[in-house]
Parts: sequence; structure tokens; C-alpha cells
Amino acid sequence: MAIKFCPRCRSMMVLAKEGGKTIWRCPKCGYVEEANTSSAKLVEKTTLNRRDDKPIVLTKSGEEALPKVRKVCPRCGNEEAYFWVQQTRAADEPPTRFYKCTRCGYVWREYE
Repeated sequence: MAIKFCPRCRSMMVLAKEGGKTIWRCPKCGYVEEANTSSAKLVEKTTLNRRDDKPIVLTKSGEEALPKVRKVCPRCGNEEAYFWVQQTRAADEPPTRFYKCTRCGYVWREYE
């Protein structure tokens, strides 16, 4: 991706479409310059596919390889659950603990 700086005020310029042309525009001072279309590509839409980030690892036998802890499932009352920790909030906040029941598969979380 190309980066261009404004010759007037030295701010970083952005690519924009104007009248079917691709241009460089300075958001600070308004300076406009036509972009060389061979070196500058304007991405008008980007699609991100969210994937499920639950860290589940399966062994050859199909069992989950996460550590097990003694924790009562709020759904079925089973006393064993898989356990993992994930940073879901800001870095200065404690991580979130996730549990998955070994019997019914219910997933819940606990915050500190």
C-alpha cells in the first residue's frame, strides 16, 4: 500500500474517488493531486470474516485436549469442565476465564 505525504503541510494524504478519478487528498489543508492508478489502489469496501476464536483442540480420539477443572455446570450440574483463559478486554484488565461442561457442552465465562 502506498503512503503519500502532503507537499504543503506534511500530513499523510488519503486516497479518494472524485468524478471517476482516483485522487490523493490532504485532510488537513485540502491539497489535491491526481493519483497514478498503476501504483495506487483504492479499496472502497473490505469484508472481514469473523471466525470463532474458541481455542478447542481435538485429540485423535476426538476428545478435547483442554485442561479439566472441578467446576459445577450452571446448566446440568456436572462437576467437571474444560478450562481456558482469554484476554477479551483491555490489556490492563484481568483475562476472562472460560469453562465448557464435559457432559452437556455448555460454555460460560467468569470475570475477575
